Amino acid sequence: MSYTYAEYDAIVVGAGHAGCEAALALARLGMNTLLFTVSIDSIALMPCNPNIGGSSKGHLVREIDALGGEMGKNIDKTFIQSKMLNKSKGPAVHSLRAQADKQDYTKEMRRVMENTKGLTLRQDEVEKLLVENHCITGVLTSSGAVYPCRAVILCTGVYLKARCVYGDVSRYTGPNGLSAANHLSDSLKELGIELYRFKTGTPARIDRRSIDFSKMEEQKGDERIVPFSFTNRPEDIEREQVSCWLTYTNEETHQIIRDNLDRSPLYSGNIQGTGPRYCPSIEDKVVRFADKNRHQVFIEPEGNNTNEMYIGGMSSSLPEDVQFRMYRSVPGLENANIVRNAYAIEYDCINATQLKPSLEFKGISGLFSAGQFNGSSGYEEAAAQGLIAGINAARKLQNKEPLILDRSEAYIGVLIDDLVTKETHEPYRMMTSRAEYRLILRQDNADLRLTKKGYEIGLIDEARYQKLLQKEQDILEEIDRLQNTNIGASGRVQEILKSFGSTPLNTGTSLAELIRRPELSYEAVELIDKDRKPLSPEVIEQVNINLKYEGYIKRQLKQVEQFKKMEKKRIPDDLNYDDVYSLRIEARQKLKQIRPHSVGQASRISGVSPADISVLLVYLEQLRYGK
Repeated sequence: MSYTYAEYDAIVVGAGHAGCEAALALARLGMNTLLFTVSIDSIALMPCNPNIGGSSKGHLVREIDALGGEMGKNIDKTFIQSKMLNKSKGPAVHSLRAQADKQDYTKEMRRVMENTKGLTLRQDEVEKLLVENHCITGVLTSSGAVYPCRAVILCTGVYLKARCVYGDVSRYTGPNGLSAANHLSDSLKELGIELYRFKTGTPARIDRRSIDFSKMEEQKGDERIVPFSFTNRPEDIEREQVSCWLTYTNEETHQIIRDNLDRSPLYSGNIQGTGPRYCPSIEDKVVRFADKNRHQVFIEPEGNNTNEMYIGGMSSSLPEDVQFRMYRSVPGLENANIVRNAYAIEYDCINATQLKPSLEFKGISGLFSAGQFNGSSGYEEAAAQGLIAGINAARKLQNKEPLILDRSEAYIGVLIDDLVTKETHEPYRMMTSRAEYRLILRQDNADLRLTKKGYEIGLIDEARYQKLLQKEQDILEEIDRLQNTNIGASGRVQEILKSFGSTPLNTGTSLAELIRRPELSYEAVELIDKDRKPLSPEVIEQVNINLKYEGYIKRQLKQVEQFKKMEKKRIPDDLNYDDVYSLRIEARQKLKQIRPHSVGQASRISGVSPADISVLLVYLEQLRYGK
């Protein structure tokens, strides 16, 4: 028997990384918000890798922070090692990554959630969505309570009909033995929502005391820490860092795996879900990359107050006895004691092409979706979607236009556009190669790209906004000064250039031209620059990058102009594609299914060719002029 409980503006289902960002955004934007979770202790849980950021994912975290989200602040409080990846390459692919203390990360996020005005936490399972006339009206929980609301965000992660598997062992639980959510999937199907079955996996955790680190390569953090949050300075978050360790599998490891593939649920047919191609299990690696005689294995601490070590690069669903032999064949792990077995987890998620770019379902007003439930993988991808879904649910309730970031504005824009436009038949992972405009979507300038939007939305306060404006002004003024400061070919200047292995001057030049030389930098020309005033490292970084890559940046900005033209060509929501006679059948079917909001989005749909886009453009022009 059901009964009606308190009414809320919005309800968030799930308290993982997506749910946390969604709920915080809603509450901070003035919405009376209720967040449901199967376990209060699982708030911002990190059930797999103990780190935040990494290649391209670091971009997402800094963008989340630039818009006013919480993930960057939280990892800055709780990291135990910090490192900027890809420093030997160009700035477009520099990516920040931090090892987290898992317990502290969860504890700190929970503290923030519990002390956010307008946000209520509730431990219960949502079993059913309540919908009337294609509009969300509330939810029904397992206790029989009805909670009326005007917006719902589904952030169920990997919990819907979750099943954890290794060898012949199969348990219907969520990650880390937490309860699965076994009823909501049926409600979604009744509403006509298409579900997929995906799977992901995690490696074993090993007791630190059983590891021989002398056989491994030590991996230390950076001496100069770069914060994830633009609100922090390096000196604000300096602390003693822990080491990670690198070792490798070998032919013995691979032979153990090959000999037992018939016992792996991945190959025996016991797992039907589709796994992530870009984060394969060790079984997949051995099969798919048979020519490789070793694979990297990263030994990463799970926190300061635990002996559990994460075995990165060796996720598996092999039987327990095989796991023991497999892990113990790796140098340094010969006496390894497993604390937690590796396992695969299957779960229900949606076909994200059912969503608008705002992350609202096309057929149900007020119902939004974010995170791994949308077919993505990773904490960072989830948090980014959660933030956008939270913002857009609040804006819908405020009768405002949604925030839609396009592919030229943010990695978040690339992520969401890919999910809602391209049919994803495996867990989606963000990569720098997916971003066409990555030179201007760097992690170092996320605040310059997005903080104004966060301010306009209401998630960035006045003080932080004014600080951003000052930073912008400092960058522009310094670049202008360097471009207009000329120096002659004096003996002193020539000596300084020679000391850096730089070609002597034949005539006078500007400081900006010197900085553009590969072997020189803003810091290198300090002895030549008499009028320099003190600037922050962040401003100096932007000056350096903007001068050194000026030509490439200008070229990419021109490409963005062309991209924007196609994005601005809007397609009416009610366009009847059957009236566009010259479209191919496949293109017509895909366009009717996804219903793109612009010609630009239509051009990125799999199965829609450039010829189809030309036909569509001609038809839209005819509509425009009433022909």
